[in-house]
Amino acid sequence: MNYGFVKVASAIPHVKVADCAFNAAQIEKGIIIADGRGVEIIVFPELCLTGYTCGDLFAHQLLLENAEIGLMQILNNTRQLDIISIVGMPVALNGILLNAAVVIQKGKILGIVPKTYLPNYKEFYEKRWFTSSTQVDEKSVRLCGQNIPMSSNLLFDTSKTTFGIEICEDLWAPIPPSSSLALQGAEIIFNLSADNEGVGKHSYLCSLIAQQSARCIAGYVFSSCGFGESTTDVVFAGNALIYENGTQLNLNKRFSFDEQIVISEIDVERLRMERRVNTTFASCSACMVREAPIRISTECINERECQLTRTFDPHPFVPQGAALDERCEEIFSIQVAGLAQRLVHTHAKSAVLGISGGLDSTLALLVCVQTFDKLGLSRKGIIGVTMPGFGTTDRTHSNAIDLMNFLGVTVREVSIKEACMQHFKDIHHNPEVHDVTYENSQARERTQILMDIANQANGLVIGTGDLSELALGWATYNGDHMSMYGVNASVPKTLVKYLVKWVAEHSTDEDSRRTLLDIVDTPISPELIPADEKGNIQQKTEDLVGPYELHDFFLYYFMRFGFRPSKIHYLAKRTFQGTYDEETIKYWLQRFCSRFFSQQFKRSCLPDGPKVGSISLSPRGDWRMPSDASAEAWLRDLASL
Repeated sequence: MNYGFVKVASAIPHVKVADCAFNAAQIEKGIIIADGRGVEIIVFPELCLTGYTCGDLFAHQLLLENAEIGLMQILNNTRQLDIISIVGMPVALNGILLNAAVVIQKGKILGIVPKTYLPNYKEFYEKRWFTSSTQVDEKSVRLCGQNIPMSSNLLFDTSKTTFGIEICEDLWAPIPPSSSLALQGAEIIFNLSADNEGVGKHSYLCSLIAQQSARCIAGYVFSSCGFGESTTDVVFAGNALIYENGTQLNLNKRFSFDEQIVISEIDVERLRMERRVNTTFASCSACMVREAPIRISTECINERECQLTRTFDPHPFVPQGAALDERCEEIFSIQVAGLAQRLVHTHAKSAVLGISGGLDSTLALLVCVQTFDKLGLSRKGIIGVTMPGFGTTDRTHSNAIDLMNFLGVTVREVSIKEACMQHFKDIHHNPEVHDVTYENSQARERTQILMDIANQANGLVIGTGDLSELALGWATYNGDHMSMYGVNASVPKTLVKYLVKWVAEHSTDEDSRRTLLDIVDTPISPELIPADEKGNIQQKTEDLVGPYELHDFFLYYFMRFGFRPSKIHYLAKRTFQGTYDEETIKYWLQRFCSRFFSQQFKRSCLPDGPKVGSISLSPRGDWRMPSDASAEAWLRDLASL
């Protein structure tokens, strides 16, 4: 399976102005190279058969005839190839000239799309030679001996996707043609351009394409003229850009003197899911008033396995790039703002939370500290409670106490051992049997202590559980599952770890930095089973439920894009190559699917908590699912591998 990926290319060939034979040969060469690399659709620059900068030569019949001969040469020499090619050339029609995109495949012209918006300002004089599609009534044109459908409102259907075309200035219009094409079903937009360079223009162009691809929830493939075009008044640096729903997948090196072909894969399955979820997209489509598009079916071809060139971030929840500090600050600010509003609204005098010396409670404590500081409240109003039990180690206990002292919050210690032993006696449970009753009793005892201390102190119990634990159901029902406000509810474990490390690295206090970094390095554990003979943590969460970096990867693509398990496995196998083998990934993915479905009942009654990123499992937010939904179809899909 290709899992919805369509391999596309943007080409920048060598060009000689008005030398159609040379230009046709270069285009043909690019098509052959792209086809050999598995490309399904390739786009070339605007007027690439003649060159964009021919000026008044466009009025010469010889140039137009040579362009048509050049196209016939390309058709003849690529008729054995499956690839769909989009070539720019002037097309004559009843005494007018059109700046057009010609779509070809297997020796046939499938359709012609004329340019709609012709720039006629500053250095542009296109209306001197060309006529806009809005002034043309004809729906077909004769070219290379074929009668071809012609319209700016063409949609091309392949076995895998539907695409549409716009040309250069069309993108810069207030309402680009691509907007209506997308609403009518185009999943990928191809743009043939002759975009010239100017200081700052490239970054604006990239933002424009990113915005349009995001607005249309579409792939966007852009190709503009490069070296060889006339530099009499302007310079063409060549821009080959591929975007998917606002994200740049690939781009070329500008100002290159060499021909270039930029390739990537657009995930149309993901785009379809995004459109289905986004009700505004459907509403806009229903309100659109426009003539129905002309749909053109492309040739059926033998399916080839799609070899991915694009990569996927192994930690999709963790901030990347130059704006790391800004992103981390923003995440904390969202958590702080959510907690602050809850404290102010309830007139709470304190915040109560259990401090285990682990990652989740550390992040929750840091959020509480920032919130109290921002509200101008004393940190002593934060009551950190450490509750050592049968599995608590000296390392986590010391880190919990040290962290609370460094931050200046109120420290309370309440051992749960005696209370749990009494409880085991009351319910006739053998404390030597370390089963789920043994573990959950401790978690519920801790929650009871926190709730009652919050009643004493007129405060709120602040939940520490994170998004990854909620997805896996790794929480005790009505134990650590419950709180009065869960600040980490939409923060996955990989991000929790990163945020705590980020705070440590930006800490000015060496003692707190050392403590925070040791917490980051401590194995993740609920510490409900006694330590080993050396006092080390014996119960490691990732040994039981699997690596959190894998589960967060699974969760992201399962929730964010609705991918099937086999596709998630395919992406994970590529992304974690060298870290986890195929069978390990499959095993933990099966566990993820099973737990995600079976543990929904815990998510159906979650406490309130702020949505931080693109995913929330709150039943009042992103995720509504019956607690008794069957996982069978998802498990079968994975078992088929």
